[in-house]
Amino acid sequence: MGGYVRTFILLAALSAIFGAVGYAIGGGGGAVIALLMAAGMNLFAWWGSASAVLRMNNAQKVSEAEAPRLHAMVHQLAERAGIPMPALYVIHEDQPNAFATGRGPADAAVAVNSGLIDLMDERQVAGVVAHELAHIKHRDTLVMSIAATLSGAIGMLAQFGGMFAMRGRDGQRNSNPIAGLLLIILGPIAASIVQMAISRAREYEADREGAEICGDPEWLAGALERLETYAARAVNEGAEANPATAHMFIINPLSGGGLRGLFTTHPPTAERVARLRAMRSNGGAVLDAAPRPTASPWAVPGRRNPWG
Repeated sequence: MGGYVRTFILLAALSAIFGAVGYAIGGGGGAVIALLMAAGMNLFAWWGSASAVLRMNNAQKVSEAEAPRLHAMVHQLAERAGIPMPALYVIHEDQPNAFATGRGPADAAVAVNSGLIDLMDERQVAGVVAHELAHIKHRDTLVMSIAATLSGAIGMLAQFGGMFAMRGRDGQRNSNPIAGLLLIILGPIAASIVQMAISRAREYEADREGAEICGDPEWLAGALERLETYAARAVNEGAEANPATAHMFIINPLSGGGLRGLFTTHPPTAERVARLRAMRSNGGAVLDAAPRPTASPWAVPGRRNPWG
């Protein structure tokens, strides 16, 4: 129930931002139009945000026949998490990263970057997948997917409204360049603040639950350290083109240039790693580590077999 309450609060907050931008563009009439747009976007976000996020990042679904070892691992971890097996997707990006999406456990999906497959060992991949399964189990994915869809829409609305305000209705009269500039700047910032409020607190909880699912906090701690190092070296083209989806990834996929560098949707990696290793030093989540899968070799279409 908590996940649904957060979702409705998010929808209300983003609808209010829509209304405020609409009012800034066209007064009371603009606010009404923007709120009607928000209502339509809310419906789309509820039913279609998960598939939209996958399309934004060019995720390709992989079957069990195409990636048997990956399927074996995720199936095993999903059983330990007590949720149905999610659909699996691969994003052909060199940057190692991953995210989960879906309205709930029954229709969830996990997407992993091909860079994750190439650069991480099997236990580290298991730790990352377990983190994403924790998001699914806690129903964080619905909130995160809706935030990605509506935050992107707010950014576009703010850009349009800003240009409209700067030029005026006929290109000359009634222009307000200061209001237009503020819309262009503050719209994306407002959307980023909403993403931050959603994502940061949930990452710590998903780390804790993910460590329990995979059975050893070190698997995820080691993965996070390597993800942080390699993510800074490779550009994630899909995420850069759709920054509204950045909060969904386990590690921030953006390069941090421009205004987006002022805000971060993820807590500090060092703090996440410290919390995970504190779990291990206290004897938590290490008694029943998930065994390594022994199914046929992992083979993702178009990629080499990273584990030989």
